[in-house]
Amino acid sequence: MLKLYHNHLSMNSRRVWIALLEKKLDFDLVDVKLDGDQLQPEFLAMNPFHRVPVLVDDGFNVVESLAILDYLEAKHPSPSLLPTNPKDLAIVRMVEMATVNELVSAMNPLIYKMMGFPGGEDLQKLEQAKQKIAIGLEFLEKLLGDSPYFGSENLTLADIVAGCAVPLLPIVDFPFTNYQKLTAWSERLMQRSSWQTTQPTPELIEAFKSRMQTLMEQRQSNT
Repeated sequence: MLKLYHNHLSMNSRRVWIALLEKKLDFDLVDVKLDGDQLQPEFLAMNPFHRVPVLVDDGFNVVESLAILDYLEAKHPSPSLLPTNPKDLAIVRMVEMATVNELVSAMNPLIYKMMGFPGGEDLQKLEQAKQKIAIGLEFLEKLLGDSPYFGSENLTLADIVAGCAVPLLPIVDFPFTNYQKLTAWSERLMQRSSWQTTQPTPELIEAFKSRMQTLMEQRQSNT
């Protein structure tokens, strides 16, 4: 059986979790606490980069979330999460890469502020981050167009990747209601059971914030 090593608050992990649910595959979830579990020898043997997610399939370890999504799509092609039309496939890939390389990285300063991390109150960085997010959202809005999903009438890998980031923006104080197509798309995703099942609870978020703040205090007291 497939085994997914993940963390509930990891966007990268959630992408794979949703894909597994959408494909209705049998799998086991293994929770990895990111305050030390990822540095244990057993985990490093699977992923020397000490990051989640890791998918284990009959002794074969797959790391990096986008590679895992492609692996699942190739091995379990039904239901398909990729269009075959070259233009639509390009849309899916553009959304995936723009989300990972541009949007998520721009969200980090806002996440740091929400979590109370050091540097989270840097107003210049926050303003720059918001400008980058706005550019990313405009790009995604144009690519979505009038389709219900990116590049397809049905859910695609692009929706999974972007759908683990964009709907979180209001939580980090960046409402996106001005982007009407993305707003409707986000609401459409939130109605799917895979999103509801994998949605981080406020309790989990608060517990993580508390744990991270404790760790930072411990590190500061040791310096």
